[in-house]
Amino acid sequence: MKAVGSAGAAVGGSLTGCLARGQTPPSTVQIAANTDVKNNLDAIQSKLHEVGLSKDVELSAIAGAASTGARKQQYNRWLSANLEQPSLFMMDSGWTIPFIVRNQLANVSELRPDLAKTVQDEYFETFVQSLEDRNGDVYGVPLFPTTGSILYRKDLVEEAGFAPEDEEWATTPMSWERFSKVTKRTQEQTDTTYGFTFQAKAYEGLSCCDFKEFIGTWGGSYFGPKENLFGPVDGRPVTVNSDPVIKATKMVRSFIHGDAPNTLDAIAGNIAPRAVLQWTEEPSRKPFTGGRAVMHRNWPYAIAINGAEGEFGEDLGVMPIPYGVREDEAEIEGYGGTMSSLGGWHVCLNPKAQNKQRALEVMEAMVSEEFQLFLFETLGWLPPRPDLFESERAKQVPVVGRYLDTLRLTVENAVPRPVTVAWPQESTKIAQQANAAFSGDATPTQAMKTLERQLNVIEAASDRTNTAGQGGTSQNGTAGGGS
Repeated sequence: MKAVGSAGAAVGGSLTGCLARGQTPPSTVQIAANTDVKNNLDAIQSKLHEVGLSKDVELSAIAGAASTGARKQQYNRWLSANLEQPSLFMMDSGWTIPFIVRNQLANVSELRPDLAKTVQDEYFETFVQSLEDRNGDVYGVPLFPTTGSILYRKDLVEEAGFAPEDEEWATTPMSWERFSKVTKRTQEQTDTTYGFTFQAKAYEGLSCCDFKEFIGTWGGSYFGPKENLFGPVDGRPVTVNSDPVIKATKMVRSFIHGDAPNTLDAIAGNIAPRAVLQWTEEPSRKPFTGGRAVMHRNWPYAIAINGAEGEFGEDLGVMPIPYGVREDEAEIEGYGGTMSSLGGWHVCLNPKAQNKQRALEVMEAMVSEEFQLFLFETLGWLPPRPDLFESERAKQVPVVGRYLDTLRLTVENAVPRPVTVAWPQESTKIAQQANAAFSGDATPTQAMKTLERQLNVIEAASDRTNTAGQGGTSQNGTAGGGS
């Protein structure tokens, strides 16, 4: 998945222009980012100067690959080659920790203790934890978070007799049982093609995000309590073959197959098309934007699209992800209740940077509240500070500003990917087995037993148990990066 609004084409593995031939001037700081940054570079640089960056520091940008996975590989090549440029990297929160584990990023807590303290004291805690090592040191500055939420047609649910404003759907999570019944009734009474659209293809977005939300809201997880998210690999339980995970899987089967074997009786079924089994973010969004669905799970970029004038405007509603069990009823500590997958992006420092001090000055300017509000106004990037969600200026941002109360709640209840050195293999297996259980190629129990065995093999095979997941127990996009 990509950052909000980003689209650009990939730049090859070599640097461009004068950067490919030699070093940049000492006052120039190069950042590897996305096309949003590159296309708005003059305005971004002007704002950084306005908030305190020395006027003699210039920012240059190169747009990395549009795909977050391709960009990760690109960054790894550059950092493994010990290149001095780019000095800064815009990194997906879903895969920053492996770079920390490999000692490929500079330790900001050592270089700028005051900057690290500001980040840890004032930013969303869960988001910061995707930048920390096992000792709690910080390796960058958060740029913007992104989370999953439910978009819905307020006009349609009101036509069906529901009162989302009176019931405070925006900030009071509902149960999956009620959600399914609201969706089913609205779909039938308004003659809408689909009830609920989401992403269930066997890809990273299923394992990192949708499936993790489904099972987490039922009180389940991949690796036991939340403190195990980042390891140690082969030192934590594998808990996919558990009652809450199987219940969540049966619930999704109910959405798709209705009253069929291995579904949940309490869930109103036949509200999602079988096509979700092949859908990623954009294919799942288009039917909703086209007026053919009542409910839709996606990232904040979809809010900006669907809430615009000319689309649904204020007829678009947004609510937190529903829950299967409440937190105090959850079988596994740290789960239950509403839960969103965490995506988003950070800015990290190349330890071999040619002009490290200048790059640190850029990072220090980026923690300015003024700069973060500017990014929200200009690019739609949510602020990484919870306090800014309460500001009148943020609430005046077109479209997304209307939904800040909901979005803040989703960030506060977000859970990151369990990123360790084993995650790339584990993610593939999770997505495959979840998709198989949803489709009927395997029963939920069969699929989760198989997945339990596969994950245990992968965990045991890791030869990096002492370093994997150095995000510690203290921690986003499209997948995971929050499109």
